[in-house]
Amino acid sequence: MTEHPYTDVAVIMRCERIDNRWQPWRWSLAEVVMHDPAFGTEPRQLLSDEREQRWMFPGFRVELFRDDAEGYHLNVESPAPCWFVLWRMDEDDGGDAPRLARPVEVSLSYHEAGRWLDAQETVEQVPVPPEVLEVLQAFVAANYQPEPKRRKRPDSFQPLQDRFGNPASVSTEKHRGGGGRG
Repeated sequence: MTEHPYTDVAVIMRCERIDNRWQPWRWSLAEVVMHDPAFGTEPRQLLSDEREQRWMFPGFRVELFRDDAEGYHLNVESPAPCWFVLWRMDEDDGGDAPRLARPVEVSLSYHEAGRWLDAQETVEQVPVPPEVLEVLQAFVAANYQPEPKRRKRPDSFQPLQDRFGNPASVSTEKHRGGGGRG
């Protein structure tokens, strides 16, 4: 079994009360923090008042896989490298309290986040700290090999032009003209 570089993290979700009769509460990703054994293993409420709640969800392992090096490369090369967090809402229990938003996965790969979004999941991002970015950059430098450039084929839908830029045409009809053999 191959050992993959990894880091353990905890996700902090924020729930704020909004003045909207259709949706009184709104959840969002607050931050991703490095795991500390003092966090334990179970979700716990960090803050609760009439306007806001914050919940910590420990126990997420973010592994780096060589076959997803391009996805990490895209993250590293972006203007703001980030964590991607997929989260889902708990089922509605019918009460007045807000339902709990639970993180499901955490990643550093653009490709993985894209697959989640394609599946119509809720995905948010927060900036990655410098110490994690350094490890990610080293992993990308060691494992990412850009694909060689391929010759671009002409676009078949583009109008044909001769070498001087004048419109050209191609015909499949046979031209029958004089001077035939007899």
